[in-house]
Amino acid sequence: MGGISICNLLIIAAIVVLLFGTNKLRTLGSDLGASIKGFKKAISDDQPSSADSASANQNEKTQQDADFATKSITEQQADAKSEETKSQHKEQV
Repeated sequence: MGGISICNLLIIAAIVVLLFGTNKLRTLGSDLGASIKGFKKAISDDQPSSADSASANQNEKTQQDADFATKSITEQQADAKSEETKSQHKEQV
């Protein structure tokens, strides 16, 4: 009594086909399938297999996320002080 029967589902499917047409539904289905396939491929690319783990670890060591090298806090403070002295020298000139 409270559920959707097969007869109701068939009527809903017929209305959807009449509204959108079979070509639009076909392209929608193929686009959805392609996006799922691409998603699965991206997930499998992120997880290297055990045979590739040694080369992946070596690549992680050589690859950086940014174009600059990371510095410790003391190096950053020393750079800031040197820039302050440079700016003071420019003001005096």
